[in-house]
Parts: sequence; C-alpha cells; structure tokens
Amino acid sequence: MLTRIGGLLRKAEATDNEHEAEAFLAAAQRLATKSSIDLAVARSHVARRERRSTPVQRIIPIGEPGRKGLRTYVQLFVAIATANDVRCDVARTSTQVYAYGFEADIDACEALYASVLVQMVRASDHYIKSGAYREGTVVKVVTEKRFGRTARREVRAPVAGVTARLNFQMAFAARIGARLAEVKAEVVAEESAVESTGTALALRDKELALTDFYTATSEARGTWRGPQTSTGHSAAARRAGDRAGRDARLGPSTELPAARGKLTGR
Repeated sequence: MLTRIGGLLRKAEATDNEHEAEAFLAAAQRLATKSSIDLAVARSHVARRERRSTPVQRIIPIGEPGRKGLRTYVQLFVAIATANDVRCDVARTSTQVYAYGFEADIDACEALYASVLVQMVRASDHYIKSGAYREGTVVKVVTEKRFGRTARREVRAPVAGVTARLNFQMAFAARIGARLAEVKAEVVAEESAVESTGTALALRDKELALTDFYTATSEARGTWRGPQTSTGHSAAARRAGDRAGRDARLGPSTELPAARGKLTGR
C-alpha cells in the first residue's frame, strides 16, 4: 500500500498538467485515508526504495613505502575482499589497494582486515621468537664458476627469519581466504534455499553492476599475482602459518555482508 500511494504521489509531482496532478493526489489521499497511512510516510518510503546504492572506489592504505612484508598484507586484504564481493587493484609498491565495490562491502573488508592483520602479525612474531623456524632448511641455488664455466647447484641452508615470516604470513592469509570463502558459500546457499529466485537475481544484478563499474573505472594494466618470495620456501613456516590461520578469530565479520540485508540494497 505504501508503494501504491507513493507511486501516485510521484505521478502527481511529475506531471505538468494541473488537473492530472490533482487527480493523482486525490487518489493517493483516498488510499491513505482508507489505510490510515500518512502521505509523508508513503513519500519517504518510495524515496528510500529509489535511492539504490552504487559501487564506489576506495583507496585502502597498507603501509609506508619501503616497509617489508607489505605484499603479505596485501594478500590478506585481497583474500578478505574476494569473499566480500570487492575487487582490488594493487599499487606497484604494495603500499595501497584500490578497492571497488559497494560501500557496505568495503566497510566490512576494512573492519575484518584490521582485526585479522593484528592477529597475523602477532602470530608470526610469536613463531619467529620461538625459534622453531630454525629447525627447517631451504633449498637455494648457488652459482659457481669452474674452469671458466658457470655452474649452478642446489644447496640446503638454514631458514632465515625473514623467509620464515614471509612464508608464515602467506600461508596464514591463504587460510583466512579459504575460511571466508566457505562461510560465503554457506550464506549464499542458505539464502537461496529460502528465496531462490530473488537471491539469485540480486546476486546477478550486484555482480553485473560491479563488473561494469570496475571495467569503466579501473586503470590497472595487469593482474596482481600475489606475493612472491625470492628468499626461499619454508614448508615448516607455511604449516605453522596455516595452523594459525585456522585458529584466527574472524569476529563479528564472519557473518559476512550479505545475505539478505546486503543483496536487497542494490
């Protein structure tokens, strides 16, 4: 009834014909009187329905230039963003991320990132301080010159602290992404079971709107491929990071944005 009354009011406001305007207004008033609805309430209801949200771009600061480990921080934010329907471009220096999505989704990403980043840094610090990483080794390629020729061979070397930290945080971020992807799939499945057609259409509309916005706005020339550690691979550090990622508290944001309340906003 609110929608019907509001529609008549909009028609009355949109027409240049004085008689039509009076007729629409009178019809709206009759319906409002019968249903005890205030005209101002009906007008406000329609205005809210028509004020549909649109995607935006937001710059997310990651860290100061020259700071080590920024790529794993970026990896963590991108993993969170992917589960929250937010697309990302990454600055060449990894100091900031350009996030594209609906405001509520980006807000959720920032809140969750701030919480989980603290846990990732704390867990990796604890791992390094424990000295457990020293038990492992990494394979390095050594270049030597013999009789005028250059030869390469693989040698095992102790794991450096920076290598262990990078591997730990990479595995941590990957595990967080996997956990959030599972939660998102569960939420979508639950919503689809309740109202399959409406949810599917809302998700599709949201995806199309975001794709169009990203295509028109992004100036990225390539795709970010994640952190690449050139200092070696530490299986032990990655296992430890994965365990920490499994135990990390995702807090209230595990509810993820979404479901019904978020999908109808588009």
